[in-house]
Amino acid sequence: MGWQTTFSLSKRAKGCHLVTNEVLGNIKAGLAGVQVGMLFLFIQHTSAALTINENYDQDVRRDMDMALDTIVPETLNWRHTDEGPDDSVSHTKASLVGSTISIPITNGRLNLGTWQGIYLTEFRHSEHSRHVVATILQVCYSSASSNVSHVQML
Repeated sequence: MGWQTTFSLSKRAKGCHLVTNEVLGNIKAGLAGVQVGMLFLFIQHTSAALTINENYDQDVRRDMDMALDTIVPETLNWRHTDEGPDDSVSHTKASLVGSTISIPITNGRLNLGTWQGIYLTEFRHSEHSRHVVATILQVCYSSASSNVSHVQML
């Protein structure tokens, strides 16, 4: 079976933000009863991204933000600055980090590693609320056999 919802993350300014609990709060209904499946998260914006990384030490989030600023500096001679000096630099960082992540689901829970969490990487200086589409696909096994050749993603 498939399940899908669109939700908004709280407003946040530039930086890497741990949003695992906020995501879980919005997908709880879709996780119920899923023994084996996949969660796909897609951010509907071109100046923010989603990724998975260290969920414990805040320094990792600060370091990641610093590294992205070093790799893609705002001080380049950007042409597309219609919405301010962080316009094209935000789009470029969003393309590098990505708009989609996928996470396995096992026994109704996200199968993240011990130190993994979901990040919103916000590249705009001012606060924005970001919209995310969550899609859950559940693996269903044929009752005729437990053979892997009979597994279907519904």
